[in-house]
This record gives sequence, structure tokens and C-alpha cells, in this order.
Amino acid sequence: MKKVSEGKKMFFSVMIIFLCYAIIFILFEDYDRQYLQPFDEASDWHLLTFSIVVMLCLSFLLHRYSRKMDDRISRDQSEKEALMRRELTQNIGHELKTPVASILGFTETILENPDLTSDQKTQFIEKSHAQAQRLSALLQDLSTLNRMDYAPGMIEKHKTDVNELVSTVVNDVRISLEKKSMEFKNYLPSSVFVKGNSALLYSIFRNLFDNSINYSGEKSTIELQAHESSGYWHFIFSDNGIGVDTIHLPRLFERFYRVDRGRMRSIGGTGLGLSIVKNAVMLHGGNIKAEQNGESGLRFVFSLRK
Repeated sequence: MKKVSEGKKMFFSVMIIFLCYAIIFILFEDYDRQYLQPFDEASDWHLLTFSIVVMLCLSFLLHRYSRKMDDRISRDQSEKEALMRRELTQNIGHELKTPVASILGFTETILENPDLTSDQKTQFIEKSHAQAQRLSALLQDLSTLNRMDYAPGMIEKHKTDVNELVSTVVNDVRISLEKKSMEFKNYLPSSVFVKGNSALLYSIFRNLFDNSINYSGEKSTIELQAHESSGYWHFIFSDNGIGVDTIHLPRLFERFYRVDRGRMRSIGGTGLGLSIVKNAVMLHGGNIKAEQNGESGLRFVFSLRK
């Protein structure tokens, strides 16, 4: 079904109001008239003709204005989208350049220095492999975002057990949690089910865990809570780590936005994790926001449709 433009909405709204007013004014031109009367006076017909002429003139002017309004909105939206595409292309190019340059540098070193020892070659190969993994993760994240942006209707959704999903995520990140002496406290109710795509739901919780593990600091605690309301499950994913400054909170979900570029690059992040979280949440009929968690830490509050 084609969406009605803002200009057309304005045009039809004004015309309907004017038409209703004209009908009422013509049929009940005297405030003390209690019932309908036929047009038995020339002035009634003159008034009707005048109203029709005014309505036609008004409709012509409103139609022209609504078209200009739609054109302006469309032009502004196109410019905004073009700017976003340019920025995204620049960011992607910048993010791809670093691992590609590293891989080329390591492999050229091996090829141009045949006298390297076996240990040295292994070291360069391992570094190249790490950069290739980072490149693969970036391409995978971009693929996930493109799938959500351009083909949301093709994503299958089924009844999913969130407790089971979170258990899988925790098991996958257990080693990372232990390395940083971090603790996870699960306060989810015993039965939490949502209708969604299991892969994208996994991405939501996995990226939130990865974000806390990478940035909250050692010996911090991660907590997950949920409550049910109005056909939705409302989740609170929080940690008591170092947190971020409030000026960064509105932009955390932007693609490639970095609070600390140097630190992000050193841990191998793609800069797309929280963007995937936001898009996946919205695709499941919910919304998400980031808040400071009291005096320290970060809290993500989001909802998923049951």
C-alpha cells in the first residue's frame, strides 16, 4: 500500500474541514434554523455558487503548495540520505583500509625476506590471520545490517526462548568473562518468549555482552532483567563499569561511532555492534536507549514484542 505524502495529508485535511464547514453553513445559514429547508431564495444559490468557487480556488492553491511541500521534503530527505551514504562509504573505506594494509604489509615482509626464520614467518602469518578475522567480522556485520535495512520482510520469525538464547550467549563469552574476572547475574523470569529471528536476537544479546566485556573494565558485573507489559518484554542490560560520558549516549548506536577510536581499534571492534542491536530491536517491534547506570556503568533499556 502506497504511503500518503505529508503534502497530500495536509491538502485532504484542509479540504475536508472546509467542505464540512461549507455544507453546515449553507444548510444552516441561520443559527436559529432548526431543520433543513430547500433553497427557495436566490441568495442561497448565490452562496452555494460562491462557496464552490472558493473551494475550487482554495483546492488549487493548496494542491500547488502541497506539491511544493512534498518536493521540498523529498529533496531534503534525498540530501540527507546522500550525506549518510557518503559518510558510511567513507567510514567503510577507512575501516577496510587498516586490516587490508596490515595484511599486505605482513605478507610482503614474508615474500621479500626469504631468510626469515620459521618463528618469524609464523608470527607474521598469525598477525595476518588476526587482521583477516577482523576484516571478516566487519563484512559479516555489514551484511547483517544490509539484510535488516533492505530485506526486513524476508527475515523469518519464530517463537524463541530468550532464557535459552541468553544461556547460549553466556556460554560463548564465558572465557572472555573469566579473563577479565567479570560476573554475570541473570534476573530473567523463568519463562520469557518472543516472536523473532533467533539469529538476530542472538546478535542483540551477544553484542551487548561484547560491548560490556570490551569497555566496562575488569571485575565489573553485568546484570540482565526483564518484565512483561502490554504485549512486550522490557529488558534492562546493565554493567557497573567505567561507563561513558552523557554527551556520547545519543550517538552510541550510530554506525562506526567511536567513543575512543584508539581503544576500539586495539580491541578489534568493528564499530557496528550497537547499530546491529538497535536495528534488530526495531525490527522486532521494540525500541532501545542507552543510559548511565547510576554513578558508574552503562545501561541499555530495550523492548521486544512478545
